[in-house]
Amino acid sequence: MAHQNHLGEESIGKLLLKYSIPAIIGMMVNALYNIVDRMFIGRIPDVGSLALTGVGITMPIMSILLAFGMLIGIGSTANISLNLGRGKRDEAEKLIGSAITLSLIVGVIITIIGLIFLNPILNIFGASENTLFYAKEYITVILCGCTFNILSFALNSTVRADGNPKLASLTMIIGCGTNIVLDYLFVFVLNIGIKGAAFATVISQALTFFIILYYYTKGNSNLKLKVENMKLKKNLVMMTFAIGIAPFATQIANSLVQVVANNSLKAYGNDLSIGAMTIIGSINMVFMMPIFGINQGCQPIIGFNYGAKKYDRAKKTFIIATIAATVICTIGGMLIQLFPEFAISLFNNDPELTAVAIKGVRMYLLMMPIVGINIVATSYFQSIGKAKMSMFVSLLRQVILLIPFTLILPLFIGLDGVWAAGACADFLSVVITVVLIFKEFKSLNILHEIQAA
Repeated sequence: MAHQNHLGEESIGKLLLKYSIPAIIGMMVNALYNIVDRMFIGRIPDVGSLALTGVGITMPIMSILLAFGMLIGIGSTANISLNLGRGKRDEAEKLIGSAITLSLIVGVIITIIGLIFLNPILNIFGASENTLFYAKEYITVILCGCTFNILSFALNSTVRADGNPKLASLTMIIGCGTNIVLDYLFVFVLNIGIKGAAFATVISQALTFFIILYYYTKGNSNLKLKVENMKLKKNLVMMTFAIGIAPFATQIANSLVQVVANNSLKAYGNDLSIGAMTIIGSINMVFMMPIFGINQGCQPIIGFNYGAKKYDRAKKTFIIATIAATVICTIGGMLIQLFPEFAISLFNNDPELTAVAIKGVRMYLLMMPIVGINIVATSYFQSIGKAKMSMFVSLLRQVILLIPFTLILPLFIGLDGVWAAGACADFLSVVITVVLIFKEFKSLNILHEIQAA
């Protein structure tokens, strides 16, 4: 237990650096899977713009895959941390086995359903006659290998709770490096095109999974993967889903937002507008991944200390994490407003697409400097087991506010309304989140006073 006890004793700042920096690296590397694919795809000779739009059509499916990875991975990780904080090692090991079995089952089901209904799904997601071919070429391969996508994300998340954040980052770096090399090889050397980028992603994610599998079976892990623990138990599944449902709902909502946005962009713009949103999403991902890394880094710290009834340390962790997230978001927001052309040029050199993307990114991400508190608050509520509150805070931006804005604003200002929707949703969600956090801290102070009495 000494392996985890430092979570309740060491300096919060030191712990947050120790866990967040590897997590940030891991999340940035994870983001590069998609970003690098888009960079290579956007530069395929003659068809880059349409191919990039085709990938944009598939983004709701990618969000769904990530949603299930988060449902299982974050749900398992939070419960592993809570159980270790309570001294329940056996329960923590059972959660790892459960995570693998759930990932396998979900992956197979998604593959079957996705391939059977692929054409109607892509049409609903905004595909046109010009982009359907490219969307199918890419996502068919991704769906066939989606089990590795879910397994790699879910297990990588649990490695941090096991007390080895450096390994979690290393496996992602190895996977990403493999993806970059294979992207270049498949797309430009072997001329496989957009399908080659998808093959590169699947192979890289499979490699990541097998490295972590070796760690839990043959490596020096604190917790061990045992065959007997892979049998699903209702209470463990429900525990996992109870906490994982918040990030799951956020990503499913994100998928829904992407569908609504794609169709609005198609209605008020054209195929290139969807391509522009694909680029905007990639740029946003670069700056949001560090925030998600901070979330993953602070999660075991908050979860352990809350489980050990050290409420002051849980609160302090949230405050420091929020400050760090706000600094990163502010830097990102300034760079986007000042130098959008450089970032967009990494994905495509089509003048028409570039012009649309520059205007879009400046409007859509206008409120980036203030969104850090909303994202960290979601992770805080997850970590202390308040899944409903976490879900509500998450859905503020993705469903409750963003979708209505995306549907209503274009009625008055056309394509600009789609771009403005993101900033409007960000601003209002932050205002509401601040109110909820003050209320939560008031309750936390009462718990701390009762404990001290």
